Amino acid sequence: MEALEKFHPLEAAFHSDARSLLSLPLRITEIFHSLQGETSRTGLPTVFIRLTGCPLRCAWCDTEYAFYGGETLPISAVLEQIRSHQTHFITVTGGEPLAQKNCLPLLRVLSDEGYSISLETSGALDIAAVDARVSKIVDIKTPGSGECAKNRWDNLAHLNRHDEIKFVLSDEADYAWARQILRERALADICPVLFAPVWKTLAPATLAEWILHDRLPVRMQLQLHKILWGEKRGV
Repeated sequence: MEALEKFHPLEAAFHSDARSLLSLPLRITEIFHSLQGETSRTGLPTVFIRLTGCPLRCAWCDTEYAFYGGETLPISAVLEQIRSHQTHFITVTGGEPLAQKNCLPLLRVLSDEGYSISLETSGALDIAAVDARVSKIVDIKTPGSGECAKNRWDNLAHLNRHDEIKFVLSDEADYAWARQILRERALADICPVLFAPVWKTLAPATLAEWILHDRLPVRMQLQLHKILWGEKRGV
């Protein structure tokens, strides 16, 4: 009986599948431990996994260094680095992490390990297959980004209350556009909505005044890591 349990075909298939996932390669720009600077998890110690590559070219992008290069690592090596930091929270970001097909098995492996995972994605790629245990932080690109036409509105159907929608705003025109989308699509009924000013472009106090004046059901967010460390990488 013991031997039968040890070699049960379903159990063997499960462990074989898990091992195969660990060997899958990813192109990684950096892995680092810092405070979460954005979203409702702001301030929490977090390990960031920045995947290389992005099909978008947003006008205000602050991670252009992640477009190219990076290091190829198997998921097992990524997991080993994460474990060394002894933290519960992980953010998978980019670039655009979903541009790499092996991002999906990475998210599954991390979730199976018991970590609390957030995925930062541009909203330009399909999120339907993302592991349900992952908190999806989905951008809606504004006209000022130059990539507004690439928004996948069908992604909204795959969001729930533990996900978040983020607008990055560069000026009043972006704000007015985001306000209209917020209301027309009842975004606050889907999940929490974040309004964030472009760093050193839109004054935070100005955005705060607009939000309060219009009584919008949104959370204003600043980039805590930039307030603390400026443009320094890996923090």
